[in-house]
Amino acid sequence: MTTDSKFLRTFEGEIFASPPIWFMRQAGRYLPEYRELRAKAGSFLDLCFNPELASEVTLQPLRRFDLDAAILFADILLIPHALGQKLSFVENEGPRLEPPVSMKDLDAFRERDVVKGLSAVFDTVSKTKAGLAPDKALIGFAGAPWTVATYMLAGGPMKDPGVLRKRLYQEPDFVDGLIDILTEKTVDYLLAQIDAGADAVQLFDTWAGGLPWPVLDRVSIRPLDQISKAIKKARPHVPVILFPKGVGEKALDYALLQGCNGFGIDYAMDPAWARANLAERVVIQGGLDPLLTITGGKAMEDAAETYLKLFHDVPYVFNLGHGFTPETPPENVAALVNFVRRNG
Repeated sequence: MTTDSKFLRTFEGEIFASPPIWFMRQAGRYLPEYRELRAKAGSFLDLCFNPELASEVTLQPLRRFDLDAAILFADILLIPHALGQKLSFVENEGPRLEPPVSMKDLDAFRERDVVKGLSAVFDTVSKTKAGLAPDKALIGFAGAPWTVATYMLAGGPMKDPGVLRKRLYQEPDFVDGLIDILTEKTVDYLLAQIDAGADAVQLFDTWAGGLPWPVLDRVSIRPLDQISKAIKKARPHVPVILFPKGVGEKALDYALLQGCNGFGIDYAMDPAWARANLAERVVIQGGLDPLLTITGGKAMEDAAETYLKLFHDVPYVFNLGHGFTPETPPENVAALVNFVRRNG
């Protein structure tokens, strides 16, 4: 595949002196232009389902910073919303899904067409792609089944992850059934994003960390294996990036998956271990602690240099080990991008 995109060429095995850059949560509350647009949009869901506004949010960081990729502005909980759970976002609390799901909901979920229900998202993808320069890639995304299921089971953000593991042990058929449905619907959702114009897709498994090995394999690794294989079978040239946060050395089990092209390392992972054990198998992405971008300066640059030096001789995408926080000064992001461009 011939492309002008440094980001996509990295997944073809090309190594750049200055690696491609994009950031998780690069569009959002730390940008004043986002806050201004968000105030006009109404609710957060109104913003997500307005293709014109959501496309504008997706493109905002690329107008401000010298980035190589945009990531679709959406939310990982749009699939449960499309399945019929009522989704809302409460100020200073986060997402709320009502009511929490139970076994009686699964048959209705199986019948729901999430592609039809989320058509506005695909319109956003198409509109955004049309507004990108040829050398900029567009990344689609979804939440991994286990992470999405945790919100559906809890009715919102988790207070105690152990409660949900106990639910798996007590109601295995129910939780396995929910994971299976989310796996199938996520494949449909991501393929529709690709068909609308996404150049690559990323799966976020934010709550994979801390799971016992048999549970991790059951609710995280196996579903991501199924999703990535299905995407590669249908769209073989589209890179699939996995980001299971907090899994430590179990990252190797993800990197060995047949459909995994890229692996996002979180800020807790030893980058030297990642270089030695993962970088010959997949494209490594990320690693930098996002909190360093709040204070910026030498500490941020020294940490960035560590990743640039460790991964200088393999395909690598510079990114964070999780997303920007709202406290991040945009000028520090600009300084980080400029540092990577100068020192890569």
